[in-house]
Amino acid sequence: MTMRDLLVEIGTEELPPKALKKLSAAFTQGIVEGLSKAGLQHAAVQAYASPRRLAVLVSSLIVAQADKEAVRRGPALASAFKDDGCASPAALGFAKSNGVKVEDLEKLETSDGAWLVFHKMEKGQATVALIPGIVQSALDALPIPKRMRWGNLSAQFVRPVHWVVLLFGDAVIDAEILGVRAGRETRGHRFLHPAKLYLGEPAAYAPLLETEGHVVADFAKRREAVRGQVLEAAAQLKGTAVIDEALLDEVTGMVEWPSAVTGNFEARFLSVPSEALISTMKANQKYFHVVDAHGKLLPHFITIANIESRDVNAVRAGNERVVRPRLTDAAFFWDQDRKKKLADHLTGLKSVVFQNKLGSVHDKVERVAKLAGHIGAALGANAVQCERAALLSKCDLLTHMVGEFPELQGIMGRYYAQHDGEAADVAQALDEQYMPRFAGDALPISKVGQAVALADKLDTLVGIFGIGQAPTGDKDPFALRRAALGALRIIIEQRLDLDLVNLLESAQANCGDKLSVKNIAAPVYDFMIERLRAYYADAGVHPDEFEAVLAQRPAQPYDFDRRLRAVTAFRKLPEAASLSAANKRISNILKQAGGDISGSVNRALLKDDAERTLADTLAALSEQVLPLFNARDYTGALQKLATLRASVDTFFDKVMVMADDPALRNNRLVLLSQLRALFLRVADVSRLQT
Repeated sequence: MTMRDLLVEIGTEELPPKALKKLSAAFTQGIVEGLSKAGLQHAAVQAYASPRRLAVLVSSLIVAQADKEAVRRGPALASAFKDDGCASPAALGFAKSNGVKVEDLEKLETSDGAWLVFHKMEKGQATVALIPGIVQSALDALPIPKRMRWGNLSAQFVRPVHWVVLLFGDAVIDAEILGVRAGRETRGHRFLHPAKLYLGEPAAYAPLLETEGHVVADFAKRREAVRGQVLEAAAQLKGTAVIDEALLDEVTGMVEWPSAVTGNFEARFLSVPSEALISTMKANQKYFHVVDAHGKLLPHFITIANIESRDVNAVRAGNERVVRPRLTDAAFFWDQDRKKKLADHLTGLKSVVFQNKLGSVHDKVERVAKLAGHIGAALGANAVQCERAALLSKCDLLTHMVGEFPELQGIMGRYYAQHDGEAADVAQALDEQYMPRFAGDALPISKVGQAVALADKLDTLVGIFGIGQAPTGDKDPFALRRAALGALRIIIEQRLDLDLVNLLESAQANCGDKLSVKNIAAPVYDFMIERLRAYYADAGVHPDEFEAVLAQRPAQPYDFDRRLRAVTAFRKLPEAASLSAANKRISNILKQAGGDISGSVNRALLKDDAERTLADTLAALSEQVLPLFNARDYTGALQKLATLRASVDTFFDKVMVMADDPALRNNRLVLLSQLRALFLRVADVSRLQT
């Protein structure tokens, strides 16, 4: 079996740095899937990506597809031959279409019927003939929102393409990709080695680029080189670099030959909130900031150049000269904003539209204030502070600082509230209202912050659903999925005993006549439960365990969580499978019986030892588990109920539930109904897959 290495490289103008990692992964995946679909075996696959290239190296790729037998099915035997045994027109036509005689055809007989079939060996195609199509398909499938054309070419890509390498072994694959004829010459660094580099074989690609071309083509390797240089530079500054992973990816996508350069700014700027300084350094300049041992911002930064400069001081001075006006702007905004109290912006929110049908941002904060006060009271927080924080929650949107740096909303609100002398919990809540800002982010700690964060998210959910604009497909302009999951995380992970249905109904009432969809609490609850399903799936919870709890539709998410943990623990017990099956059987029996099955068990009608034992055991356990249910110790309750296994098994072995005597039958149904009701106080364990 002959194998050769394959190198695919698409050389371009500088690719979007934020998208480079994603584009590389998608391109590599497209190549791998194309090879797999074509049945082309190979060994390891290595992705390469830099600002001017996307490349994939496939090791030990087979030179041709394996030959395979093709089976073509023809007419059924019943219609393939006439009564005299001669071939029918259908059989003759099938044989002719395959270039053989009828007697060369075979018969296929299965339980579904019998047919004439033709077996033919199909010779596998050469790999070189398949690669261009695989590469083109991978390029076509890349997640590129908007493609562009260049020159007079019809080809479209995210950036103009200047060269293409298709090298299989030591030979070039003759093909045209994106309007460029494939070859074996790559390009080095735009400035350090602009000349072409000849590739003798695919495996020489990365070493040649690095040693001669001054390009570290491996994204992961280049990323770690950037990280190492930044950390080392920070140590020389007697500080610690704060490395944001997203910024690290972006910077890695901007350089091919990274070189760290340190810079400084005037210490006077440190009087400005550090978040504002950091934001402008990261977002505008792509700098890494440096902090001291206590996490306090130092007046230094680290930038990554794409070239080893002969005059590092000139590079440093240039960066310092560029960042200074931005820091000056931040200082100016900070000074100007503090001349006006945060609360003075409240009236201005009346002219800011939240959503046409739901009114202004001012309307929204008034609704959120009512709901936050309600939630705060339930949490034991100061309801007045909750309402105050909610009213101030969006005021910083009208400040100069947030106008320039929208990502600082809430954060600057906290600073301005502190400056104005607002209560500490109120100021903290202005920052916490947006938590969690992203997956895995921290949650609000203060009760006031929790109340405002929940009220804000639930008001948005109810409002947008209530005007008939629930998310569809990938479209979620108001980030309702994130809001739903954020609210659920706050309630569950902060262990808040809050009734979600009640809160949704309160949010709906606060909207008054603005909503066109009535009784919106139920669909919003269902929407949030679907987010909860994904939340627990990511945590490794089995779907049937989730369904067992969902069957009871707990109104409190934290209560849902406790029930789910109890079911997960119950499932691990040796008695679980038997009791789950028994609950399923009881459920079916009660459904078939129909009617109203209620009341108490009549001991005088307990004729069999097995049913008396079950009744006695059930009565004793009911007294034991009732305090556990009241304390919401569902795990302890299910562990107690697990001791019913022997009595339940014996009951079903010895007792005929559907007895002919109506009184006896009803008494036994009542007994089983009480048994099932105890389990249903936690979850419907009959839904567990055994």
